[in-house]
Amino acid sequence: MNRNIIVLDTTLRDGEQVPGAKLNVNQKVEFAQQLKRLNVDIIEAGFPASSAGDFNAVREIVRTVGDSVSITALARAVKSDIDAVYESIKLAQNPFIHIVLGTSNIHVDKKFNRSKEAVLQMGVDAVKYAKTLLPEVQYSTEDASRSDFEYLWQTIEAVVKAGATIINVPDTVGYAVPEEFGDLIRRINERLKNLNENVILSVHCHNDLGLATANTLSAIHNGADKVECTINGLGERAGNTSLEEVVMGLKVRENHYHCSTRIKTTELLRTSRLLTHLTGLDVQVNKAITGENAFAHSSGIHQDGLLKDRQVYEIMSPEEVGAESMELILTARSGRHAFKNAVEKMGFDPGDAEDFEALFAKFLTLADAKKEVYDHDVFYLVTSHRTLNENSSHLYELESFQVVTNDLYPTATAKLKKGSETFKGSAVGDGPIDALYSVLKTLTGLEVQLKDYKINSLSRGKEAVGRVNIRIEYQGKIYSGRAMDTDIIKASAVAFLNGINAALLDAGSDSPNPQS
Repeated sequence: MNRNIIVLDTTLRDGEQVPGAKLNVNQKVEFAQQLKRLNVDIIEAGFPASSAGDFNAVREIVRTVGDSVSITALARAVKSDIDAVYESIKLAQNPFIHIVLGTSNIHVDKKFNRSKEAVLQMGVDAVKYAKTLLPEVQYSTEDASRSDFEYLWQTIEAVVKAGATIINVPDTVGYAVPEEFGDLIRRINERLKNLNENVILSVHCHNDLGLATANTLSAIHNGADKVECTINGLGERAGNTSLEEVVMGLKVRENHYHCSTRIKTTELLRTSRLLTHLTGLDVQVNKAITGENAFAHSSGIHQDGLLKDRQVYEIMSPEEVGAESMELILTARSGRHAFKNAVEKMGFDPGDAEDFEALFAKFLTLADAKKEVYDHDVFYLVTSHRTLNENSSHLYELESFQVVTNDLYPTATAKLKKGSETFKGSAVGDGPIDALYSVLKTLTGLEVQLKDYKINSLSRGKEAVGRVNIRIEYQGKIYSGRAMDTDIIKASAVAFLNGINAALLDAGSDSPNPQS
């Protein structure tokens, strides 16, 4: 009989620690709704003590999806952090508090500058306090893979006796290798089952050596019942364990692991694409499961084999992860019913009548410009419509623009709107985009630096919708901006303004998110 592996998605907490990947409240809620469709067991919604903005985002996620998905959030082993987690998640149906505290010598000596006994007591006190608020408490032994085993176990034993119901063993810096990490989990699991068989053993791996998925699967093989992952492996440095890789690893090799998850795998690709759209961080084309080339075959030998039987060179079908072989094509004449069907087929709620009419109007505008509208176009049309910020009256909006390019003085003129105010101006630059960005910086009055600029075509044809991703630096922080349009110059301008608006919306908290 298969063991069920509990899947916690920490994209909205650990994944968001990537510079430039910070999402606003509406974007976090949109992604949480997709995680609900993906059927993850638990969403780690954020680090509420870090800022008022993060606290409010966690609470809004609870309000939106907390009736059907377990919600947690991260706290350091201090009362104020634990209080912030409790207040932000208490209305969820199955909330639990997640506490993190280091156990390795380098964390105890360098980070806390305390004795091992004092740090252990901090953890015990934190768990005891959290238990007065909620019945379920997870304790993460940060940097466990570099910890002295006996001290690590002493800590686990003490916090379990204090009331911890989930023990999470992180490979915080991606130091472990599969054989070693698997053996660590086996030893802990054996002792833990003797101590309290109801405590869940969990793992959280980082990818600094490219071994996060391998370490996680090794941990499952050795008794771990819960895994912490992110979509696309998003996370600081080299990232976290990729949710889609672990889930499909267990599914394809079920005969080896004898484990399964409740993840709806047909939602994996859609979830990956939504995250890419929201963060502007592309997936490498050859990434397992969700890369553009994951199911592509160019070799003649491979193509010949596939034509005879797809199993010759494919161990899973594209349809299993949500990639369809037949693509829907819409035109301006397709009508509301066909468009609504396309939106629903992709897993989105078409919304109420007023919202759908607004979305359909955008579809008609796109269809008139593009003639043929493909799945990619519908996907980005819906996601961009749904993630518009509610505070748009306080943000900059592009009203009109003109760009003149030549080899002497490339010039851009723009008119912006912010609430009831309008701003007009012109600037020259080294090229059309440089001139356009120069006038936008002048009109907004923000001294920002362009760090990255990317253009991608989203679908076929000469009228293909282009997506522009930019990253800017403002006051030492990185912000992302994204936009799509059949006019690349317009998309470039809107993406730049979206980056500026992201900087304006930033709560400005300098509180660091702890790793785990």
